[in-house]
Amino acid sequence: MAQAKIQAKMAEAPCKFSRTMSMADRSGRLLESLDQLEVRVESLREAASAMEQERECILEMIQSIQNSQEMRNICAGEREELDLTANRLMGRTLSVEISVGTIRNSMQEEALRKATSIIDELVKKLLDDMAGGRQQLMALHAACVTEAPPVPIDQKFQAIVIGCALEDQKKIKRRLETLLRNTESAEKNIKIMDNQKLETPKAKGCQ
Repeated sequence: MAQAKIQAKMAEAPCKFSRTMSMADRSGRLLESLDQLEVRVESLREAASAMEQERECILEMIQSIQNSQEMRNICAGEREELDLTANRLMGRTLSVEISVGTIRNSMQEEALRKATSIIDELVKKLLDDMAGGRQQLMALHAACVTEAPPVPIDQKFQAIVIGCALEDQKKIKRRLETLLRNTESAEKNIKIMDNQKLETPKAKGCQ
């Protein structure tokens, strides 16, 4: 009877000598899972960033069509219909909201604020002085490229941009490139319209 009780107790008690996963093994498996998730997180951010850039590109292309010389050369009725279609596409594109947040420290936030303020002021200048503003715009853009630019570099702006987070640096460069394309397009349109001026009537008796 005593032997039977001892055997029953042994059967109920947990085995102290069974092999279990060590703490190091558990930590290693969790770290491996987190590493895999980190790859997926970066892929997610890259995909969202690509979508954000595609949205910007589509908006720019719609605006380019609306402001193109071809749009001005068609009759009013057809132009109105095309404008309605372009505005509809613009609205649908703007309804797509994509946001990729950037983690910044206080110094990076201040650098971004300064860089954004400089570009905003330059945009205002472009409205009054297209030629002078474009030269300054090229100097700002030159501060954001790695290859040697053919124009002077705004050293002060370059120092500010270097202080920004890497993702912000890329966005600043893209914004400046978009502004350069828009100013170039605007200058071309101005030249085309200027060449279409009515010829000055010749004085009577002149051949």
